[in-house]
Amino acid sequence: GLVIDGRTLDTVLQGGLEEKLLELAQHCRSVLCCCSTPLQKSTLVKLVRRQLRVMTLSIGDGANDVSMIQAADVGIGISGQEGMQAVMASDFAISRFKHLKKLLLVHGHWCYARLAKMVIYFFYKNVCYANLLFWYQFFCGFSGSTMIDYWQMIFFNLFFTSVPPLLFGVLDQDVSAETLLRLPELYKNGQ
Repeated sequence: GLVIDGRTLDTVLQGGLEEKLLELAQHCRSVLCCCSTPLQKSTLVKLVRRQLRVMTLSIGDGANDVSMIQAADVGIGISGQEGMQAVMASDFAISRFKHLKKLLLVHGHWCYARLAKMVIYFFYKNVCYANLLFWYQFFCGFSGSTMIDYWQMIFFNLFFTSVPPLLFGVLDQDVSAETLLRLPELYKNGQ
């Protein structure tokens, strides 16, 4: 692991040693920055995003973490003793740090699987509708006349094609929460 304090981090960032820090950090299992300023935290997140071209996640519990949370791709705020500033600036909010495991492994997996299936569903729905209109044009001699009234099309999309995705999005769980918590490697397989 690598532990770096705010003063050392300031020297690294101002001395042009960012590349060396990233090279060293890539060989560590964990990197911990302590006693750093909010500007240093956000600069470090931006540096990792820009240089390594990876998705970043920041977790914070106070006002000093707001800039870091906003600089990351995904920000998680922990409501606690330091106030609600981090929660208000975050994408997701949890009440305790121990809930992070369930948020990432269970809800993250379910959300990823649901979104992937819903994209396929919407492509299927739109391809079917476009094919219907395409074949209709052969029967009407390519006159440009509409096969379906606009109100019928609106209600079709509103009622008949919005209920299945909503039910599917709320109720679909491909793997149980207990299994996902027991086998964290399933998250990576889903990707």
